[in-house]
Amino acid sequence: MKQLKLAVLALFTLMTLSNVNAQDENNPWVIGFGTNIVDFYGPGNFGDNVKDHLGNSDWNFLPSISRLTVDKYLNKGFSLQFAGTMNKIDHLMVEGDVDEFYYSLGLNVKYDLNNLVGETAWFDPFVSLGGEYVSFGGQGKEGMLVAGAGFNVWFNDNLGVNFQTASKFGFADKVQDHIQSSLGLVIKFGGKDTDGDGIYDKNDACPDVAGLAEFNGCPDADGDGIKDSDDACPNVAGLASMNGCPDSDGDGVADKDDMCPNDKGTKANKGCPDSDGDGVLDKDDKCPTTAGPAANGGCPWPDTDGDGVLDKDDKCVNEVGPASNMGCPEEVITKEAAEVINFTAKSILFNSGKATFKPGVTDQLDAIVKIMNDFPKANFVIEGHTDSTGSAALNLRISEKRALAVRDYLTKNGVDKSRLEAGGFGEEYPIDTNSTRAGRAKNRRVDIKVVNDKK
Repeated sequence: MKQLKLAVLALFTLMTLSNVNAQDENNPWVIGFGTNIVDFYGPGNFGDNVKDHLGNSDWNFLPSISRLTVDKYLNKGFSLQFAGTMNKIDHLMVEGDVDEFYYSLGLNVKYDLNNLVGETAWFDPFVSLGGEYVSFGGQGKEGMLVAGAGFNVWFNDNLGVNFQTASKFGFADKVQDHIQSSLGLVIKFGGKDTDGDGIYDKNDACPDVAGLAEFNGCPDADGDGIKDSDDACPNVAGLASMNGCPDSDGDGVADKDDMCPNDKGTKANKGCPDSDGDGVLDKDDKCPTTAGPAANGGCPWPDTDGDGVLDKDDKCVNEVGPASNMGCPEEVITKEAAEVINFTAKSILFNSGKATFKPGVTDQLDAIVKIMNDFPKANFVIEGHTDSTGSAALNLRISEKRALAVRDYLTKNGVDKSRLEAGGFGEEYPIDTNSTRAGRAKNRRVDIKVVNDKK
């Protein structure tokens, strides 16, 4: 017996110095096997019994595998243990030496004390309470209350050693109260690791994809230190500041969002440069070093005739003229004649909702034809307008048709068509309120304006 105690002490010392892993609930099943001793309580007081159990003169020991256990983890540190033991009783303090076969079968509820004191990584102490059916040869058989304590020391995630001791108390006085202690190996199993990455599904944030322990089982496909679920570019190594995406040109815009990934630009331009600062990106700028409008491809507008009116606004690009006359020479027409034309145009009336003239309108039109032919170098714009009655789209179409009707009449009666432009503006430019009949009548009009003159 002394040799056994020394062996147990040595094994315990070895285990405490080993690099082991903590018990966890991922492996819900534990089976154990080992040996046990049975020591009966004597007739003395508590102190005498303590001294007795620390000795070995009346220990009952069967030198073989004499204890089997199966544990099932339940929840929150609780587990259920089935235990079966056998022994040969040859020392009994009350009755002296005997030679009887002993066995027990029982269920115990165990509670892992790490749930109270905190995880210890490898050492799992526990307490237990349960009941057993105990048979002691010819001495008797009965159910007994069992209260105990013990610990598991784990070598790794699956293999460990168990020590357990318990006091058994009967109520029928058929089996003497006693202590049973055991020592053996325990094996955990039943944990599920679907993706085979060594992290049990219960603790694996990505149970179906093999990953890394530092990311709770989730992968980092590109190895940039950012797990795939947080990596905006999981297959290309990148920067943490770019959510895992690369920034090849170092402009602070991730390549995936950078329209010019190899040219340093600005966030406002989606990573592209604009060297001349004209708002046209270099890649689209026909004059990247000279500021110019987007409408002209990033290049400055030309002024062919040098009159200060850019070609885009110059109606006479090869003739010098003031900006007030859209770059064309001043019209050769008197102010009075231009006013008569515009005033007379307002008397041109149309049938309601149509582009046909009302009776008597041709007199006004003929008067306009005469003035235009008196000033052959002047060009004109004919503008059609409506009130706000009806939809805007319909009003626009009617205004365009009315302007064209006036232009066509003037052309048929001797005015060169090249001198005339016609367009409709619908209800966009009222000259009076559309809330009264009189106001709407004023808004239904045709304006004829002088634009330029021909030389």
